[in-house]
Amino acid sequence: MPPLSPEIQPGEEVTATAGEDRILRWYATREPLVLVVLSLMAVLFFLAVTGLSRIYYRQQDSLGERWYSRGVADLNAGHADQAVGAFHAALRYSRDNYGYQLSLAQALAALNRTDEAQAYLLNLWERKPEDGTVTLELGRIFVKKREKDQALRYYHNAIYATWADHPDNRRRAARLELVDFLLQENDQTQAQAELIALAANLPPDSPLHLRIGGLFMQVQDYEHALQQYREALTIDRRSSAAMAGAGHAAFVRGNYESAQGYLAGAVAGDPKDTESAELLHTAGLVLQMDPFRRQISASKRSRIVIEAFETAGARLKSCSPRPESGATVPTTADQETLDSRWNDLKPRITELGLRRDPDLVDSAMDLVFAIERQTRAECGGPAGADLALLLISKLHGGN
Repeated sequence: MPPLSPEIQPGEEVTATAGEDRILRWYATREPLVLVVLSLMAVLFFLAVTGLSRIYYRQQDSLGERWYSRGVADLNAGHADQAVGAFHAALRYSRDNYGYQLSLAQALAALNRTDEAQAYLLNLWERKPEDGTVTLELGRIFVKKREKDQALRYYHNAIYATWADHPDNRRRAARLELVDFLLQENDQTQAQAELIALAANLPPDSPLHLRIGGLFMQVQDYEHALQQYREALTIDRRSSAAMAGAGHAAFVRGNYESAQGYLAGAVAGDPKDTESAELLHTAGLVLQMDPFRRQISASKRSRIVIEAFETAGARLKSCSPRPESGATVPTTADQETLDSRWNDLKPRITELGLRRDPDLVDSAMDLVFAIERQTRAECGGPAGADLALLLISKLHGGN
């Protein structure tokens, strides 16, 4: 048996092996605990990092909200320039925030920085093309730029878009804005079409019907205007404004009997309404002086014709050319022709003459109407009985 190495004494190898075994046994018995500890440490580190991140982002959101609230307050107070700065600051903390960008665009539009506002709004529209607020703001931008086709496009989008609250009211308000723009552009045909669409679905709101009726009057759609005023009256029968509007619409349409009733109610409700009072007076004169009304006696018709003939003759004699007024001045031949016709016909325009020759009614009234139309061109708009005769001529095919 060979001798042991001098470096290894007897019993040392056995001792080392035993120590290693004890270490291995220690790790083996505590390995699950070590893993648990390490896992807990990893979880704690993760939670700490997550918590810090949340605190950071929460702080960022809080700062953004603070600047945004300040911007909204400035914008509502009419300080759009300060609002722009506040909204820019808010966006530094929340770069892609949809609401912040929309408010910034509105503030820029308020400052007439339309190109910048348009850029933001188009970006938002690409993200949410169904958003009513964005499409309405784009419509307003193109109204400022007087780009009619684009304005129509975005206003119509807004009318049929999605709204977060009160969608019917929002859509109605958008269409009313569009009507106002079209009236500014003097596009009465398109404005009338928008009003007809708007009137098809109105709530029972008397002031709203009054407003729509007034807009129909502006586009000279008196039939629809009268309908709106009547709707207003079904809701509020005592509305002097609705009576005045209905009376005016009926008057312009030539329905003087209805106009007289509405206008009488308007004046009774508001004695200071001088316009309605004047129309009421004229409507009464038209009804009194029209010889072609049904259910009047022959003698009364004759008296009406005689009165109209004398009124037209007085108008012809009192009317003198006034070139400086800018009105069209008739030639001497025109003046002499009307004068000559009136003088030739005058001896025959008596109750007896009209009774003997009923055709004289038409001849006399044709001359009366011709005189009133000609003197309107020569001396300007008539008043009183002359105005009534001119309106009667329109009722019976005159210009």
